[in-house]
Amino acid sequence: MGSLNGQNNHSSLPATHDCLLERITALLSRWHGLQMAVQNQWGGHDSFQKSQQLATDVFSWFIHSKAPQIEDLENLLHERMLLSLNTEIEDGSIEEVAEQLMIMHEEYLHGNR
Repeated sequence: MGSLNGQNNHSSLPATHDCLLERITALLSRWHGLQMAVQNQWGGHDSFQKSQQLATDVFSWFIHSKAPQIEDLENLLHERMLLSLNTEIEDGSIEEVAEQLMIMHEEYLHGNR
C-alpha cells in the first residue's frame, strides 16, 4: 500500500502553497486512523485517492478560511473520514491531528515554511 506522500504534480500552485500541501499530506500520512482506513479500503477500492483528496480538502480549507477555527477543522476531518472513508474516529486523534494542522498553518503564515 502506498503512502499518502506519493509524487503529486501541483505545478499550478505557488511554491509556498505547494510546501503547505506537502506538509499537510505528510502529516495525514502519519495519522494511524486514516492509514488503517486506507490499508483496509474501508472507503472502497479508491480509499487511497480519497485520502489524498482529504489532504487537498484541508489545504483548500486553510487557503479559503478567513479565520480558521480548530472546531471547524475537526468537523471537516470527522465528516470526510465518516462520509468518504466510512471510518468513525473516536480515539481523540481527530483533535490531535487538527491541533497539529493548525500549528502547521500558523507556522506557514509566519514564514516558518
